[in-house]
Amino acid sequence: MVASPGTRPRVAVVGTGLIGGSILLGLHRAGLDVSGWDPDPATRQVVRDAGVTCPDELTAAVDDRTVVFLCGPLPTLPETLRTVAAAVGADCVLTDVGSTKGTVAEFAAAHGLSDRFVPGHPMAGTDRAGIGAAVPDLFDGAAWVLCPTRDGLPAFRRLAEMLVTVFAARVVPMAPDEHDAVAALASHVPHLLAGALAGATGRSALRDAVLALAAGSFRDGTRVAGTPAERTANMLLGNRDHVLRELGAVRAFLDELAAALGDADAEALTAGHREARATRTALFDRPFTASRHEFPTTAGATGRNDDELGFLLALGAAGGHLGDCRVTGRAVRYTAHRPAGSAARG
Repeated sequence: MVASPGTRPRVAVVGTGLIGGSILLGLHRAGLDVSGWDPDPATRQVVRDAGVTCPDELTAAVDDRTVVFLCGPLPTLPETLRTVAAAVGADCVLTDVGSTKGTVAEFAAAHGLSDRFVPGHPMAGTDRAGIGAAVPDLFDGAAWVLCPTRDGLPAFRRLAEMLVTVFAARVVPMAPDEHDAVAALASHVPHLLAGALAGATGRSALRDAVLALAAGSFRDGTRVAGTPAERTANMLLGNRDHVLRELGAVRAFLDELAAALGDADAEALTAGHREARATRTALFDRPFTASRHEFPTTAGATGRNDDELGFLLALGAAGGHLGDCRVTGRAVRYTAHRPAGSAARG
């Protein structure tokens, strides 16, 4: 059971580093009743100095909240979820921001929390860390993955509505394992590549000369190597199987380019980079088509709930997102944005 539509949310953010702090500041800027908590006393004081309530005890921060964001380190999320779930009411929507979703989703299901826990992952960030790097507009236009389940659709709707309204985020509904497979190439392998390039440069006898000449290509290619090492390691280990599989595909493509270079095969080298350039260009030039969809929210709409869930998961799998979500009375209305030319499903 989750809070009814139209109820003004009372929110808590547990863990106020870069992502959690940016969520906290965005909610505060929107005028919502929000409290924060962090295990670090100095960070709690920074939150208070920003004018946001931040008790010393976790249970006090989440007391009487209707939505809680869990934003601590990835390995701590399952236990934090269990602790917070026991401290809040059954109508409180819980979500996280971890970079992998499979493990925490399985934990939630095993502990009977799938009806009110919605795994989440905002695809935003910087190479900086901590509350000092937090900004309230970090998520403007960013993809924010949410993983809906049949039992958790009411919680998903409430959370999706908040993310679109407060943060101007693009909500991408996905199954947890699908998210982890996609995030391996979209985020996790790039961290390995950035680390490899920066690390190899650091070991080179030409290090200082390279850094003196480093321009956009080197800086862009190594940007995420500036991420705190512990956070990167947790992310990679949390999605190890998917990352290793996709890294194999990257190696294979790199081997093709290296072989073409070794053979002085200009045609093959050009073709490989032309293929890569097409994907890079598509990142910034993807036309979308918009459509509206409505589903009942009544308790007797079991079959229609399956239709709604199928629509949501198909949208995310097709590279689409939700630009709007409104729960009104006995219906939920979505505005879906799907890449032009993708198969219309749902």
